[in-house]
Amino acid sequence: MLKSPQTHNLQTPETLLRRLEWTVIRRLDGVLHGDYRTLFRGFGLDLAGLREYQHSDDVRHIDWNVTARLQSPYVRQYNEDREVTAWFLLDISPSLDFGSEQVKKRAVLQEFVAVIGRLLTRHGNKVGALLYTGGKTGLVDTVIPARSGRQHILHILQCLTAHPELPKAPATDLADFITAANQLIRRRSLVFIVSDFISRPGWDDALGQLAQRHETLAVRLFDTLEMELPDLGLMVMQDSETGEQIFVDTHDHSFRKRFAAIAEHRETELRSAFGHAGVDAIELSTDDNLVDVILRFSDLRKRRSQLAAGMPHHLETAEART
Repeated sequence: MLKSPQTHNLQTPETLLRRLEWTVIRRLDGVLHGDYRTLFRGFGLDLAGLREYQHSDDVRHIDWNVTARLQSPYVRQYNEDREVTAWFLLDISPSLDFGSEQVKKRAVLQEFVAVIGRLLTRHGNKVGALLYTGGKTGLVDTVIPARSGRQHILHILQCLTAHPELPKAPATDLADFITAANQLIRRRSLVFIVSDFISRPGWDDALGQLAQRHETLAVRLFDTLEMELPDLGLMVMQDSETGEQIFVDTHDHSFRKRFAAIAEHRETELRSAFGHAGVDAIELSTDDNLVDVILRFSDLRKRRSQLAAGMPHHLETAEART
């Protein structure tokens, strides 16, 4: 993992939120026209009961445990709540402080939280946050209870800003963080886990358990320099979490090729892990346009929701992973 040589000064929470309200949130609120419920399937639903599967039912609502016991497909029925509780599981371990240009992954995390949090609270919903800094343990470092309102979003942003960049930390262990979060979030909620997923392995099992109880979305942050190294000559590479440094020669074509191959292998493993956990992932780069990413993801979910009712389960799953 590279350590960014630039210093990116994060804006104050008020300045950041005001800018996003003018440039992003108003545009999304207008485009979505209340269809943000479609963006998050299962939005605000409490289990009401079970009934036998019918052809027009959404296959995602099939209860596979009951189906296996009764040898006949059954689906969950839900009551829709007027208010929804959403939780952000925020990884702000040292690798989030990397960015090859002027924008670091941590800044992208803050913008995503501000935009989605404000979209939700503008409609009366509650938002909470659990912070993980990659410190001594993989447990939750900070718990911000779920509340509504603009001031609460500013409070979350202020807590993020208050956590300083760590020069190094023990290797990130998202499995412990997700497991602890699953124990803390009692009521069925909408959960976003925002991370670069640079972690010890095994987190996909914990994420799958979280997704069984809550509507869960993974927001994967990355920088293009993590995918492919340009030819920059001799340079220092530093592990963001351990602080270890090495000299590398990026003139060496074979070195760049090996770097790209390792990055591609990690991409394959990440896609497999998200599929194993049964969650959708929003891929968000440090140079992406946040509005475009959210709208593309919303359009994908709408198309899949329209197709899912009459689509065989194995085809729906394949569609979900494309």
